Amino acid sequence: MAHERDLLARVARKDDASFQRLYEEFAKRVFRYALTLLRDQHLAEEVVQETMITVWDKASTYVGSSRVSTWIFGIARHKSYDILKKEKKGGRMDEIASVIDDPAPAIERQGHVRTAIDNLPPDQREIIFLTFYENLPYKAIADLLDIPEGTVKSRMYYAKKNLAEALS
Repeated sequence: MAHERDLLARVARKDDASFQRLYEEFAKRVFRYALTLLRDQHLAEEVVQETMITVWDKASTYVGSSRVSTWIFGIARHKSYDILKKEKKGGRMDEIASVIDDPAPAIERQGHVRTAIDNLPPDQREIIFLTFYENLPYKAIADLLDIPEGTVKSRMYYAKKNLAEALS
């Protein structure tokens, strides 16, 4: 965590090499997160690019009250929802294909588990991703999503319940 803060501080001073390292550390993680929200590979790639540009531009605004990863995922979340709004206005939501060449970890690609996760409501799917794939604590997720920690716990409870039912 201190490593990420130091790296971001150097990015704030416009150090290209530090930005490259930060990009390498976060691009795939941001992609998987955006893919969880958008369910479209090309849109997720767009989110990665927009997120990392924002990180470059706004690194000096990071105040350190949260993890660097939480700050970056917050940017990615906003970019994802901005893209969803644009897609809905353009009427292209029906054309968006489901996930293509899912780069998520192998366990996630297991047939029944993947289907069960995909069939969760979006708010539960997001909690599952942030908890199990990004290892964020409930408090960090609550801060990221701007919801009470109890709501995170409740969504996790229902997500686990839905997964258990789907997999039984």
